[in-house]
Amino acid sequence: MHFVKQSLLAAAVILGVSSNAFAKEELIVYTSFETDLLALFKNTFEESHSDIDIKWVRDSTGVMTAKLLAEGKNAKADVVWGLAGSSLALLKDSGIVKPYTPANLDGIKASMVDPEDNKAWFGNDAFFNTVCFNTIVAKQLGLPKPKTWEDLLDPVYKGHIVMPNPGSSGTGYIQVTAWLQGMGEQQGWAYMDKLDKNIAHYTHSGSKPCVQSAMGETVIGISVAIRGSKLKSKGAPIDLILPKGIGWDTESVGLVNNSSAAAKQLIDWSLSLDANKMYNTIYPVVGHKDVSGAVANYPNVEDAIVDMDFGKMANDRSAVLTKWSDKFNSKSESKG
Repeated sequence: MHFVKQSLLAAAVILGVSSNAFAKEELIVYTSFETDLLALFKNTFEESHSDIDIKWVRDSTGVMTAKLLAEGKNAKADVVWGLAGSSLALLKDSGIVKPYTPANLDGIKASMVDPEDNKAWFGNDAFFNTVCFNTIVAKQLGLPKPKTWEDLLDPVYKGHIVMPNPGSSGTGYIQVTAWLQGMGEQQGWAYMDKLDKNIAHYTHSGSKPCVQSAMGETVIGISVAIRGSKLKSKGAPIDLILPKGIGWDTESVGLVNNSSAAAKQLIDWSLSLDANKMYNTIYPVVGHKDVSGAVANYPNVEDAIVDMDFGKMANDRSAVLTKWSDKFNSKSESKG
């Protein structure tokens, strides 16, 4: 009987050791990647890192940036993956995202990496805005197809334009910044004053304006191009328009918990050739120097983008959002 008890105890110890040996390390990753990409990114990473289990915490860029700033140095995230480079620059300045030198840094384009010596954020892909235009509803209403930002000021579009609130959506903030940097501060604010007269409402999601355009709920949605590309590929009756001076940013990765080896493994992998090939099935512009390829129904942005100063974009964020909110927030959708 004593022998049986010893055997059972030994077996229990072995089982305990085995279960611990195969227990996955939970990695908390804050993100603003589009929701339908999360499973793909998680599964692809975990195929080669079976000992790590990604736990996503996802929200729009503006909300996620505010969440991290509120949590401060007590942030629960191990990694931020899929947040705008301009937001990560702000989080770095606040001491939340830590300097790190990834294993695959040499393969990433300098234009998509933190320009400072103590680098802390690294671009995975470039994302762009677009103007989604519902051709069927426009024809029913007799509305012409716009080509420029100036065209959107025509009173004929009054009540037919939707765009994201820059306080809650990175897509919205990117476009506001593009107008301010591309047109100049005074002219940029004057432009937004005129555009607001034609705006039906401001959303709290960067994708929603294009979704609403695709569904015929609005004619024009200033939105994120990846959503427009997907909707058009599924047969939505929309054209994707790129006025000169379209906003863009990088979806980037940064280290929060610098004592986590798993966090560093994720960052290294996110910049690898394999990861960039995965991004390139969705985005035409990715961080790796050796990866490029067209994406169906994704507009050619080369001639439309404005030069973006991401440092200024980060530093001016609070002042710009305060001014924008004072001027235009009354047309924002309810968050409820």
